[in-house]
Amino acid sequence: MTGDRSRARRFGLIAAVAALVVAADQLTKTLALDRLADGPREVFWTLRLNLEFNTGVAFSQARGSTAVVTVVALGVLAVLVVVAARTRGVYSAVALGLVIGGAMGNLVDRVVRDHGGAVIDFIDFRWFPVFNVADAAVTIGVVLVIARSVLGGGAAGRTATTGDGSPS
Repeated sequence: MTGDRSRARRFGLIAAVAALVVAADQLTKTLALDRLADGPREVFWTLRLNLEFNTGVAFSQARGSTAVVTVVALGVLAVLVVVAARTRGVYSAVALGLVIGGAMGNLVDRVVRDHGGAVIDFIDFRWFPVFNVADAAVTIGVVLVIARSVLGGGAAGRTATTGDGSPS
């Protein structure tokens, strides 16, 4: 029973993080649509808020391939949910929640919003592709997973030991 409760808590954490990301993403996109319709707004240094519609994938690659991107995104999301059911630990749950939430936020744009299947982007540094909160969440989640793998942590960072505690 303890394992079931622990798994339920991890899945609940993944769902909560994903829901927060989707809510923040959709709220900021709605504000961007409302407040940036008249053009970009300068914020600080090279940062500006600039409304764009992306029919491609990350960083505006493969523009115009909305149908293919949507089908692939649904497949990836399904795989992520299966992985979520098997994840262990709070760190992994948060990272996975960020990725799932980001994927769902952009999928909502493609399927629900009426912009021809485009994703709403608005964060513009002028020296980097324009992006949104969902894109940032996916990127942060993936970086957390990679950092954990590289720096060692969780199962990836453990060394097998013999019965006396020495490395095997």
